[in-house]
Amino acid sequence: MSISMSTSETTSETNLLETPAERRRRRVRDEIIDAAERVFREEGPEGLSIRRLADEIDYSPSAIYKYFASKTELMTCLKEAFFERLIKRIEEVTSNPDRPKERIIRDCVETYIHTAIERPHHYIAAFSSLDEEGDPAPAFKEACPESSRMKAYEALLDQVNQGVEAGLFRRDLPRDLTAKSLWSSMHGLALLMIHIPGFGEMDIGGRPVSRDQFIQFHADLLARGLSA
Repeated sequence: MSISMSTSETTSETNLLETPAERRRRRVRDEIIDAAERVFREEGPEGLSIRRLADEIDYSPSAIYKYFASKTELMTCLKEAFFERLIKRIEEVTSNPDRPKERIIRDCVETYIHTAIERPHHYIAAFSSLDEEGDPAPAFKEACPESSRMKAYEALLDQVNQGVEAGLFRRDLPRDLTAKSLWSSMHGLALLMIHIPGFGEMDIGGRPVSRDQFIQFHADLLARGLSA
């Protein structure tokens, strides 16, 4: 994965450069985003408003407007927070020198799905496409070309490129199409597990299969489809 500095290193460096006032502002901003995720989890997008959020954390609406100009901006930051978490976890997988190269794409798939289902409502919020008025938002790539969502996709594409160049994946793979297909499959399984309790758990010939085992099987099946 072609990221020169880890997320933790970047965060630590940023913290050292911040003034006390900037650190406090960042903490409050993070607190607001965490509260927004809780409200979204309990009440859905319809229940998330600046006034409802103010009640949740005992702030005045005007105080929240100092950090977020609108619900649209808040939702954008909520989406970004999920993908920032995802990027950090994927980076931990790809930057581990002891991890065999042939396992990286499997582990990336598993990491994506686990990150999604750990906070299901945050994941759903991350893919919400409604603006403050309830109208479809602009295409994400056009609205946020430097967004963490795009960086997460580019990290996946980078792993496909590296797999092909290393001879681990088939040379004839159309790389962008392959990355989008992988993302579609991971996204689909994550949503199924979020919306259908117990999805993936089954019994095969008297042998129980857990949700984690199903995720591992799915990741292995995808990787085998790419294998040279």
